[in-house]
Parts: sequence; structure tokens; C-alpha cells
Amino acid sequence: MNEKLPIAKPQFGQLHAYVPGKTKGGVKLSANENPFGHSPQVTEVLANFQAFSKYPDGSASLLKEKVSQFLGVEAGQLIFGAGADEVIQMISRTLLMPGDNIIQANPTFSQYEHHAIIEGAQVRNVPVTSDGFHDLGAMYHAIDEKTKIIWVCNPNNPTGTYLSDVALNAFLKQVPSRILVVLDEAYAEYATAKDFPNSMELLKTYPNVMVLRTFSKIFGLASFRVGYGVGNPELISSLDVGRLPFNVSTIGQLVAAAAIDDTDFVKECAVKNAEGLKQYEDFFNSKGISYNPSQANFIFIPTGQAKEIGQKLETGGYIIRVFKDGIRITIGKPEDNQAIIELLETIFG
Repeated sequence: MNEKLPIAKPQFGQLHAYVPGKTKGGVKLSANENPFGHSPQVTEVLANFQAFSKYPDGSASLLKEKVSQFLGVEAGQLIFGAGADEVIQMISRTLLMPGDNIIQANPTFSQYEHHAIIEGAQVRNVPVTSDGFHDLGAMYHAIDEKTKIIWVCNPNNPTGTYLSDVALNAFLKQVPSRILVVLDEAYAEYATAKDFPNSMELLKTYPNVMVLRTFSKIFGLASFRVGYGVGNPELISSLDVGRLPFNVSTIGQLVAAAAIDDTDFVKECAVKNAEGLKQYEDFFNSKGISYNPSQANFIFIPTGQAKEIGQKLETGGYIIRVFKDGIRITIGKPEDNQAIIELLETIFG
């Protein structure tokens, strides 16, 4: 038989499967995971879990109730996914058609562009400012009649910078209500800036806004893959049509419900993260090394020698994330931060 195999959509030829950072060869500080683990309450859930033979609760009822109370929103405003990544996929699959476009900062989280291209949509990349912030003015001017989604990662990955409440409100007032603005707040729990936006309040003012959150970062549950979106109930209902049945595992739902109750653990992690950021900032400031001020659990250092620095740090026992124009280091435990600082001191000379 000479029959050919089925041919993928043409756009798949311009994409690559997601490549995670290295997991072996040193201390992993490349994926923005929580170095302080997870809440002890999660350990209790794991010790008592035995319901392996039953399908998960497809509506995630318990977790939905917990999150709605935690955020002060209605249960109908919530949708859950296998990480925020799956919710990004749901949004793209539901809204985008060939000929549409999305607008995003550049650089930002790769999956916005990835799923737009799969759906045949155009991607309009708007470069961040010289100091790594979203250029909201340029993003607004990139809007046209085919724009469907504007992605705003706040704090932004990989730059770590954030948009203030005033700046974001001014932008949202300008955006036509037919365009969905997605605020990806995967790192919001780490933010310490007093003017960081209250996105739950923004939802009350702007029906075309949706917020993404995750249990993978400060809650320390990355391996369980639990994320969620908060938005207009009508939009959530549409997204739910495309959601895979039983997409969040039972154990994932249970550990997330336990983790969200342990506010002391979350606060402790936020404090430790801020202390770790200060370790790096004090060092960079003392040496006159440029860096992006971060509101996340990582710090980005713009450099034209990213690959070389990444290799030297790996040789020294630390795995970081390398980009074409800089390096991103996840904030680790104090001793690991200090060890990397000492290595950077020798590298930068």
C-alpha cells in the first residue's frame, strides 16, 4: 500500500512542541516552581486518598465552592483546567477563527501565540519597553476589526514586570467591549506592589475581562496541573462546551481545595520570595548590573551573553532558563540564591 499518512494542518509546520527546561544536572531554578514545596494540609489529603476507580467530579464542585469564596465571585464565573495552560487552549479554541488576530507583548508566555496559530489566527507581537514593561499604548494601536483577544500577562513572564491598577484601568477603558482581554495572573500572589491591580474588582467593571490563575506556582502544586479562569458567566458557559470531560483529576481538585485554605503557607512563601528577590537586587545594584524589577518569583537579567551565562551556571550546579536576550532565574532557597550570586559575580567579573 502506498497510501500517505494523514496530513496535519499547515500551521503545525511552523510550530514546535513545548520544550520544558532541563530537570537533571543541577538545582532546577528554570521553571518558576515553588522551592518551599506545598502546604502540610496537602500532605494530609494525599495520605488519605483512595478513590482511584471513580471518575472525577466533572464540575469540580468542591473546588469551585472554595475558590468562589476565596475570591468573592460566583461559582458560574469559574472554569477549571489542567493548569492555566488548558484554559488558554479553551479560550483560543472557543473564540479564534482563521483571519482573526490576537495581540500580546513580546516577550511573554509562549502558549498564547502557540494556540492562536493552531486556530489559524494572526499574532500581533508588540515589543515590551526597554525596561521590560507592556507597551499598552502600542498594544492599543495594534487593534483592528479582526482583533479577538488581547493577552496581558501580569506580572509578565519572563520579564517579571507588572502593570499598575491605574495603567491597566486606563487601557481597559479604551479597548472595545467586543475584544476579550485576558489577564494572566499566574504570579499575582507573589506581587507586593501596593498598586498591583485588584482583578476581581476589574471583572465587575469590564465584562470583556477574564482572569487566569493557577495552583502551580505559589501553592506548590505544579505536578497536579490545576488552573482556572474567572470571567463573565456567558463566556464561561461557552468555554465549558469545549472543555474536556473530567479534565481535572480528583486528587488535583482535592489538594487544590486544601491548599487554598492554608493562607499562612501562601503568605510565608510570598515573604520568603520577596527576601530572595532582595538578595538578587542588592547584588545587581552593588555591581551596576541591569535587571528587570520583578513582582514574580523570578528575576530577568537582560544580556547578550545569555547562552554562555546559562552554561556556566549549569556547570556550577544550577539550571536556569535561557532566552535569546537574557536569563531568567527562579527565586530559590536563600542558600541557592547566594550560591548563584557568587557564580554570577565571577561571570560578570
